[in-house]
Amino acid sequence: MATFTLAQRVEIELEIRKSRFIGIVMPVAGREAAMQEIAKMRDTHRNATHVCWALMAGGQSGMSDDGEPSGTAGRPMLEVLRHHELDGVLAMVVRYFGGVKLGAGGLVRAYTDAIASALKQAQRTERVAQAEIEIGVVYSAEPQLRHWLAQQKYELLDSRHDTLAHLHLRLPEAALTQAEEAIRRLSSNAEIKRII
Repeated sequence: MATFTLAQRVEIELEIRKSRFIGIVMPVAGREAAMQEIAKMRDTHRNATHVCWALMAGGQSGMSDDGEPSGTAGRPMLEVLRHHELDGVLAMVVRYFGGVKLGAGGLVRAYTDAIASALKQAQRTERVAQAEIEIGVVYSAEPQLRHWLAQQKYELLDSRHDTLAHLHLRLPEAALTQAEEAIRRLSSNAEIKRII
């Protein structure tokens, strides 16, 4: 079954009974990246009453009501992401309390509506499973390997040099076997280690 992520970040704003709800949905690489985005949002909106969030990221999924009554923010937001078959997506809602209490049902609706409204404006893209590998080659093979990587448009994440030149890259999982064969043709004694 295909899963989807988002092409870009979308932010919307709703006013519900004098409270201001800012709904944000965005693609993220995983939990660590999501926590950084949540921290940035808290920093940007220091006077907000709540910064609630939900993350769909495989085994790293999670949620937070951030002080709202239990089950009224994080879980409903997570359910919206699940309903849209999304993965690798962070949903956040920043709430500025307007003085009128919404009750549990009203809060669930408000948080659900904020994320659903943001998703209406977001472009979904099919999520392609990724793999990360580290390649170790002799120095003389590195320029040719880098040229091949650029042609394939694989993402070079890091490099380091000791007795070999090591390149850490991300590529579609479906291309892994073919990539390993091509790398061995470029450098017969290449060391290839799967990281993820």
